[in-house]
Amino acid sequence: MLTNLPKGSKITIKQDGPNPIISIPYASPNPLKYLIGLFILFWLGGWAVGFKSAFEQVISGEADVFLVFWLGGWSIGGFFAGFSLFRIFQPPISATLTLNPRSLSYDSGIPPLELQYMNRYRRDAWKNYFPRRKKVEITLSDLRTMRLRSTDTSNRLTIDVGVERLDIASGAGEIEREWLYKTIHNYYRLADRQN
Repeated sequence: MLTNLPKGSKITIKQDGPNPIISIPYASPNPLKYLIGLFILFWLGGWAVGFKSAFEQVISGEADVFLVFWLGGWSIGGFFAGFSLFRIFQPPISATLTLNPRSLSYDSGIPPLELQYMNRYRRDAWKNYFPRRKKVEITLSDLRTMRLRSTDTSNRLTIDVGVERLDIASGAGEIEREWLYKTIHNYYRLADRQN
């Protein structure tokens, strides 16, 4: 029933008992980010030397007030650099849709870190830096809100769950999102369930 994937699609389908699981991988990250990760790794080496030197002065009582404040800021900078290194080398986790008989289980997975800090959507960049993995059980009544929405640059596949609008398959291409829309629509026979 779930066949005819678009040609060249990286979406995969497997069975978990009677329930099909559609796995939607995120796009491969830009290899340049690994060079940035290598730079951060070397920077953290210098950071550790500076932290050790300042910390020893603070503990021995030889530090002035400026050095205490500097150490606090240096610690925060080291935390963000360490977290950036983790996100750069963290492998992405594909989004999945499990087609259950009476619901759709959605797992957003974890996208790769996109290094676009100078964009105009700083809030989106912040969300990309600290992604939250969402696992949601979508009911049949929620599925009736599924829409394929056109935007300036592409399309979005959305489902409203309560007051939250979920962007489904954000890592997929436009044709793949269209295929997903038709597949989910046909699987649950949403036209038959409309009031």
